[in-house]
Amino acid sequence: MDRISLAYGSGGKQTAELVKKIFLKNLYSEELSKLEDSAIIKNKNLKVAFTTDSYVVDPIFFPGGDIGRLCVCGTVNDISVSGAKIEAISLGFIIEEGLDISVLLKIVNSIKKTAKEAGVRIVTGDTKVVEKGKADKIFINTSGIGFFDSELNFSYSNVKKDDIIIINGEVGSHGIAVLNSRNKLGISGDIKSDVAPLNGLIDLIKRIPGIKCIKDVTRGGLITALNEISESCGFGAEIEEEKVPVADSVKSACEMLGIDPFYAANEGKIVVIASKKSAEKILVEMRKHKYGKKSAIIGRFNEDKHVSVKTLIGTVRIAQSMSGEQMPRIC
Repeated sequence: MDRISLAYGSGGKQTAELVKKIFLKNLYSEELSKLEDSAIIKNKNLKVAFTTDSYVVDPIFFPGGDIGRLCVCGTVNDISVSGAKIEAISLGFIIEEGLDISVLLKIVNSIKKTAKEAGVRIVTGDTKVVEKGKADKIFINTSGIGFFDSELNFSYSNVKKDDIIIINGEVGSHGIAVLNSRNKLGISGDIKSDVAPLNGLIDLIKRIPGIKCIKDVTRGGLITALNEISESCGFGAEIEEEKVPVADSVKSACEMLGIDPFYAANEGKIVVIASKKSAEKILVEMRKHKYGKKSAIIGRFNEDKHVSVKTLIGTVRIAQSMSGEQMPRIC
């Protein structure tokens, strides 16, 4: 590791290497070491979820969303998967000199609309302007805070053998929508980002007994998310290819581009890991929500030490975390 390449921002193996060897090694804390979507901070009787994220997506407007909607949803979802109720968000803007005010206003209005949908307040922020060429139009940093109103204890380390894997819908659409728009590939079909605030969906299920953890599925896609859980809990997992929802248009685009949709980015997807006893009840509740209508049970955790995919023809392939820079700047 001599120099930073785009691969280190992919959300896959190189990102994990950077986080562990540089950041975690030098900035260690018990909360940081868990490497989950939010840090859980306790102070006497107070239990708080805290997260931060930065958004550098290119282009800043894409089918199904924009950088404004993206930054709110990403933070809302990272807090909500912990079981906490999202309370407030901060916004930090880094704006390139020359950005049209009408573009900034459009982004701000998207933030306003999405925050209203999620029921979250924008409570503080910061603005910096840099010289032309020193940024790419606009970057946004957010932080979020949430409070626990019940004794929930979701964690990757809770997962055990035979726990069931549930996803709330079709995977891969965000990454392909952004890639298609950025590179003007002209791929036909109604391919739109799935970017959405999922706190309402999570609120429907989070008190059902048997949930071990919930994870936001973003950079690196479904496979990378499952590998992160597997590394923490010590168990492997197997998913069945035919059971994972993928839109036909996304599947076709991935075949044309040579991309595995299970590694493509999402911004409106979660995996819920739950006991076998609770899985069907959770699935029924998830399907009642507009962002969970296509929820499906896709696999289970097992005694293996790796994540694998059972293919359509019945073979099983090992599926490691994403390696390289398959889709840079998709969030």
